[in-house]
Amino acid sequence: MLLATPAPPYVAIIFTSMRTADDDAGYQAMAVEMERLAARQPGYLGIESARGADGLGISVSYFRTADDARGWKAHADHLGAQRLGRERWYRAYSVRIAEVQREYAFDRDGSAK
Repeated sequence: MLLATPAPPYVAIIFTSMRTADDDAGYQAMAVEMERLAARQPGYLGIESARGADGLGISVSYFRTADDARGWKAHADHLGAQRLGRERWYRAYSVRIAEVQREYAFDRDGSAK
């Protein structure tokens, strides 16, 4: 399902990762908890994620403003999850922060929302 976002501008945090072989050691439970916690943060708009068979994953989190995104990055529980990610679950990752300035979409049958 595609995420419905408000009219731009808003912020996209693009998290691209490769996981380790030990990624099952609590990873899924932590991911669910972080998504639940993020949803309660000021300015949170949602997340879209995908992971390929080769292990490459891309998650894009959306926030209303850059300040809202920084607030989430600095949240104590999220900081703990970031530390565990570096220690256990990720072989490599990249974080990119962008401001969405324009948006358009296509939905053939109206079922994507």
